[in-house]
Amino acid sequence: MDHQMNGSAVSTSDPHTHHHTTPSPGHSHGGGMMMMEMTFHFSYTNVPLLFSGLVINTAGEMAGAFVAVFFLAMFYEGLKIARESLLRKSQVSIRYNSMPVPGPNGTVLMETHKTVGQQMLSVPHIFQTALHIIQVVVSYFLMLIFMTYNAYLCIAVAAGAGTGYFFFSWKKAVVVDITEHCH
Repeated sequence: MDHQMNGSAVSTSDPHTHHHTTPSPGHSHGGGMMMMEMTFHFSYTNVPLLFSGLVINTAGEMAGAFVAVFFLAMFYEGLKIARESLLRKSQVSIRYNSMPVPGPNGTVLMETHKTVGQQMLSVPHIFQTALHIIQVVVSYFLMLIFMTYNAYLCIAVAAGAGTGYFFFSWKKAVVVDITEHCH
């Protein structure tokens, strides 16, 4: 049985033996797919970026991709914080429910609870849904970029996310539960 292996014929007598070709990174295989490295690397040639026609081949292209990915990760962090803020501002149907609770010495106290709801077919909820879709798509793009294992692009994702968090979340209210001891 003859098999092609890296351009040369290999003959085997065992019909159950299979030889598979493994192209080196950057070479075409089958329907134009590029093999990607599965370890972190610092290269800037033949680095695919999300789409088949978007391949980084020069140091300048890598620098541009670094900046773009950095800002995409910053945008993602800003979008998360903006959605939280918009959600707080768009809450509607605020109701106050009062209920009697037993107090000291047989007295009755009134305890008031605030109930906040949002309507499903409201403009704020539809806007939140659209922003959620954008957030999910951007998060998957960032994940796929990180999965290129290109160290430059991974650094851009991490640095952009950190910078975005630094700039956008400093005003975010943090509620700390003082009874929680598992921090």
